[in-house]
Amino acid sequence: MTLFQLAVLAVIQGITEFLPVSSSGHLILTSKLLGWQDQGLSIDIAVHAGTLLAVIVYLWRDILRILSGLAEGGADSTRPLAGMIIAATIPVGIAGFALHEIGQEGLRNPEVIAWATLGFGILLFIGDRFGMTLRRMEHMTWSSAILIGLAQVLALIPGTSRSGITMTAARFMGFEREAAARFSLLLSIPVITAAALLAGKDVYDSGDLALTQATLLATGMAFIAAMIAIWLMMAWLKRATFTPFVVYRLLLGVGLLAWVYL
Repeated sequence: MTLFQLAVLAVIQGITEFLPVSSSGHLILTSKLLGWQDQGLSIDIAVHAGTLLAVIVYLWRDILRILSGLAEGGADSTRPLAGMIIAATIPVGIAGFALHEIGQEGLRNPEVIAWATLGFGILLFIGDRFGMTLRRMEHMTWSSAILIGLAQVLALIPGTSRSGITMTAARFMGFEREAAARFSLLLSIPVITAAALLAGKDVYDSGDLALTQATLLATGMAFIAAMIAIWLMMAWLKRATFTPFVVYRLLLGVGLLAWVYL
């Protein structure tokens, strides 16, 4: 894989990971549309590592409060929040490991991505349009966190969007847009960490040093793009809706369906 290809994939990953538009779908489509060989899950997860670093840097205050609450055994809201994040991660962790073992090549095609992009985009619009806007992060409950975690399993289908489906579930339960996005960002930390470690083991076992060097380079570029995307998204959601993302998903989904069937 050339430096240009890595740069394109890293920037796309950084921009789309935390926006509700599906980063995995965009990575797969980019390679197919440009006639590149599918970069495979290892490169996909490698650029996820860059976005992981970005979200840790952006949420460092939240993470520090959660860790402090755990260390001190305090009764403030950060302690149960840590448990909720772990509980919400278990379903996708189990499903993701199972899918890694059996393979998901059958899902990595434009037709699946098109229908998932379109269908879950419509679901995001319904949740955002009709969901109440009453609950904040401090109103997160165990049942809400687990339901959001179960919804996150659907993100294993390329085109769904992990951030998109978790924000959709949160909006259906009445969480404010910024709170939905913030909880989604927190959930991404254990999910991306586990996925990156799993793919990292595959890279290490392969003994492919060139691939390892390429992933490190892609990580840095994805980090920069992700920092910009997170900041812009959170600033937008403080005063506006998810509608622009929905419109983008609908246009992309319809365009892909036309490409696939026509």
